[in-house]
Amino acid sequence: MFAELNSILNSSPDNFTKGEFVLVSDRQSDASFLIHHFLSFYLRARCRVCFLGLVQSFSHYSAVSQRLGVSLTQAKEKGQLIFLEGLSESLSFLNPQVTKTGSQALDFLRDPTVGLRGLFEFVQSGLRSSGEVEEGADGVEAWGPPVLLVDDVSVLLSLGVSIGAVLDFSHYCRAAVCSQLQGNVVMLVRCDGDEDEEDTGDDEGSERLLKGLRHQCSLALHVQGLPTGYCRDIHGQVEVCWRRSQVGGQHTHRQLFQYKVHDKGASFFARGTSSAVL
Repeated sequence: MFAELNSILNSSPDNFTKGEFVLVSDRQSDASFLIHHFLSFYLRARCRVCFLGLVQSFSHYSAVSQRLGVSLTQAKEKGQLIFLEGLSESLSFLNPQVTKTGSQALDFLRDPTVGLRGLFEFVQSGLRSSGEVEEGADGVEAWGPPVLLVDDVSVLLSLGVSIGAVLDFSHYCRAAVCSQLQGNVVMLVRCDGDEDEEDTGDDEGSERLLKGLRHQCSLALHVQGLPTGYCRDIHGQVEVCWRRSQVGGQHTHRQLFQYKVHDKGASFFARGTSSAVL
């Protein structure tokens, strides 16, 4: 959890906006550090978290979270964290010799026509009991609002899922988690191509997906490299965009910050105010 980012977003584990759809995106950079921030943030906030880890193993997320002061293993044991390890789950579909896990979340790998219904049902069943009181090893546990994290949703395009199916999935997740349960959704989408270049191939799909998700989100954080190139003391910049519905239309407020990722966190500062350039 990054204290400076909490200050920018005016949030804390004790006080944060509910019913929010947060879109994290990157271009020619790596925004995964923001996924680790939101994961540790919501676990500290005692939310029940359903985490769809489609690109890394549980041990990877656990190691990073440990440096941020959060134990994913303990969160799983307490029932606070529901984790889908996409890498191992997909092997049970792609390799006949691997033992079946019993989960139907990635059914689309076997039959693309079913879409992402199984994945949505996995999310629904995992978060349905959020807010209920449970008896755990440490006594009675009462979880806060449910949270869905997806890292990263653009991987689904590489697995043959259509853009329309992914956007439908995000829409249903937003309706179920944000609207019905007053929880939050955080999704990461990656775009490898240059924004000014003509879209081709897979890049076109990720660009269209990004545009579609931007229309659904209420908060967007877009990470990209510095226009001036590599800098040892500044790793990139992040544009924060708040989208709020008001009488007469949508109000959008944008701010640009630069950042540097550390071993146990990240620093954020206004453009041009880093000690490296002062």
